[in-house]
Amino acid sequence: MYLLLMGPPGAGKGTQAAKLVERYDIPHVSTGDIFRGALQERTPLGLEAKRYMDVGALVPDQVTVGITRERLAKSDCLGGFILDGFPRTLQQAHALDQMLAKMGIRLNRVVNIVVPDQDLIPRLTGRRICQSCGATYHMEFRTPVKSGVCDRCGGELYQRSDDQEKTVRERLEVYRRQTQPLIQYYLDRDLYTEINGAQPADTVFRDIIVSLTGEEP
Repeated sequence: MYLLLMGPPGAGKGTQAAKLVERYDIPHVSTGDIFRGALQERTPLGLEAKRYMDVGALVPDQVTVGITRERLAKSDCLGGFILDGFPRTLQQAHALDQMLAKMGIRLNRVVNIVVPDQDLIPRLTGRRICQSCGATYHMEFRTPVKSGVCDRCGGELYQRSDDQEKTVRERLEVYRRQTQPLIQYYLDRDLYTEINGAQPADTVFRDIIVSLTGEEP
């Protein structure tokens, strides 16, 4: 099973990817993990990406495409994968098609988890991170026993600047602008499925499986 998973920040892609990994025994390949892996392995492309990231610049498409190609060529992806966070542009989508064609692979489905902004904003702005150990909490869905204090290590919890409402709204707007052309691209190729991500996680997963197999999980 070769899947492309789309969705805005806070849509629950990580939760659904974990369920899909368990069901299909294929790796979850996220853009963040790809970059971290390339940096840790100090690949030439990873080091090139680091030069841009260190100065806060966007990593060029050709570097992102190259790093993704390196990851998808690894043996654990030969039987399938769940690709998350790539492509983000039409240029990257064309590059992915060319990359997969050379590998003899065709995407089975593009699944977009759609959640209204009025649901996404509380999900994202409610997130709190432990400064000491990095544990994640949520002021509504996963609250610490003691307000502002990590249950695991006693560290102080804080809100990332990325999770403040003004920044969240800007991130969602950027995501929409980037994603709309991709939606049409995959609709034209009869690969696109839209899933209501405002439902409970188990219901979202059920809908994804039905879209992939035509059967209830």
